[in-house]
Amino acid sequence: MSARKMRLVVDLVRGKQVDEALDILRFTKKEAATWLEKVLLSAIANWENKLGNTENADDYDLFIKEIFSDEGMMLKRFRPAPHGRAHRIRKRTNHVTIVVANRVQLPAEMEDSSDEVEVAEVTDEE
Repeated sequence: MSARKMRLVVDLVRGKQVDEALDILRFTKKEAATWLEKVLLSAIANWENKLGNTENADDYDLFIKEIFSDEGMMLKRFRPAPHGRAHRIRKRTNHVTIVVANRVQLPAEMEDSSDEVEVAEVTDEE
């Protein structure tokens, strides 16, 4: 799928809370929504695994801090055309990057009692 088609759906969920973004993706009729939903679920699972499977994502008010779709590798194919010619077909791909962050502080952050809050970031590429 091309990055241009994926960006139409990516723009719908940028900055939203994870639950709201999943609802938007479930009811969007574009094919990119199904792929993006899988990537978002993977990012949530990666956030949970980063903390050692001790924390649940629902308790920490996760939101999509950053999301973008870049162009990936392009497969080049040829299709026969009239009069012995050939037309090039470009099969485009994309890389989706999602950064998921929490709004509620983690227990380790509360113990530090510092003013700065670190945000857990997870990046997934498709």
